[in-house]
Amino acid sequence: MNPDSNPVRRLSELDAAFLYLERREIPLAIAGVFIFDGPIAFDAFVQTIQSKLPLLPRYRQVVVPPPFNLGHPTWEDYPRFDIHEHIHRLELPAPGSEDELEAATGRLFSQVMDRNKPLWEIHVVEGLSGGCGAVIARVHHALADGIAGAALLNIMFDASPEGAHPVAAPPIRRAGSPPAEHSLVEAVASAIHSTLKNMIAAEAALLDFGQALFTERMQDGLQNLLKLLPEWAKPVERLPFNRPCGGERRFCWTEIDFADVKAIRERLGGTVNDVILAIVTLAISRYTKSHGQPVTGRFVRIVCPVNIREGDQQTSLGNRITFLPVVLPMGVHDPAELLHAVSTRMEIMKSVRAAELIAIVAAWIGATPPPIQALFWEGLPLLPLPLPLFNLICTNIPGSRAPLYTQGRRMIASYPQVPTGYELGIGVAVQSYDGKMYFGFTADAKAASDVTKFRDYLKTAFRDLCRAAGVKRQRRRATGPFPTHLAASAD
Repeated sequence: MNPDSNPVRRLSELDAAFLYLERREIPLAIAGVFIFDGPIAFDAFVQTIQSKLPLLPRYRQVVVPPPFNLGHPTWEDYPRFDIHEHIHRLELPAPGSEDELEAATGRLFSQVMDRNKPLWEIHVVEGLSGGCGAVIARVHHALADGIAGAALLNIMFDASPEGAHPVAAPPIRRAGSPPAEHSLVEAVASAIHSTLKNMIAAEAALLDFGQALFTERMQDGLQNLLKLLPEWAKPVERLPFNRPCGGERRFCWTEIDFADVKAIRERLGGTVNDVILAIVTLAISRYTKSHGQPVTGRFVRIVCPVNIREGDQQTSLGNRITFLPVVLPMGVHDPAELLHAVSTRMEIMKSVRAAELIAIVAAWIGATPPPIQALFWEGLPLLPLPLPLFNLICTNIPGSRAPLYTQGRRMIASYPQVPTGYELGIGVAVQSYDGKMYFGFTADAKAASDVTKFRDYLKTAFRDLCRAAGVKRQRRRATGPFPTHLAASAD
């Protein structure tokens, strides 16, 4: 399915917010590192992506602000589009190690994208050890969220080694053609329409939420939430990585078997996402203790993005997400007990429809005039808050269950990236792909220079949770270019 077959030109309130928020200290692109079982021929890869651009019209469009910034920007065709400005070679000194690839990726993730051209780029990595290839892809968060980014992978790459047939390209407006509908009248009309639309949406959602208050599930959830109020009432505490970010990023990764995660869920209860949050919390606890800080009686506040697409919107571009906040105890050392604590709290937050409540607040913000929204989001990172609003973002993105290919090369690893900034020194992204769950850890070099230590604590936490669940992890043959990293050790 084409995620961009009928794109809306004007950015939504949330799409535009990612443009307003961005600055050097907060580069806001989502990305991924994709490793293949053989080298990728650069020229052939460029031709492959060129043949698929008709399926991605947004990849040939730029963001254009309206007159006097009276509305949100729009996507307009870019007549000077040149694919060679978006796909680049990245050569590592052979044999390129995993550490060198991670370091090069971190440098790319530190860059703010140029808004004078379409907001995406791809680097084809050459010189990897083991004779493998890699692709590093970035798209601006204004163009896609994690779900949309996963859908884009199914277009960029192929479902079989044979590849896909090229698609005829639609015409692009030539230089000199003015952007359509960019007039002062159109900008004012769009701003009024946006305000009214969001007011109606917020009121409808609030009415639906009010009706849900009388359901048995909501009543039970509210009673259980009262028991957690002492945790929520505590002020947010800065963890070692909650420090002002400088903009230089570091990136590292790991992976675990999806079958082991499902086995833990079956034996101890909860959901796949609960298992992920449990091992992330254990890693945070150990990382915090390694920095000389106590964890007993302390809590970590994690925000989880939630997909709100419906029906045929599942592959649509743009941002259609809300956020589910959860407060998790760091002082629980038994992995099984912590997983139960995570499951309980997540179920309570779902039962009281916390994510929907946040969506209502976002809709009310979207009901303000666009210039006010721009001032709000642009000024938010500059507010001298005494404490951060939360500690960490952890996003779990469903990926392809079947292997993907390019030029007949099989993708053997898919490491996702979530942008971070402000005082959120570490961000965690997880994506399922072909029987594994791949973790990407984004860190600010100033706030969390030792992010690899966090990665190692997470691997240890997962082993501990497997033992607590009685899940026997078998030694498996390495499938990637870095055998010492990808080979899973036996318990």
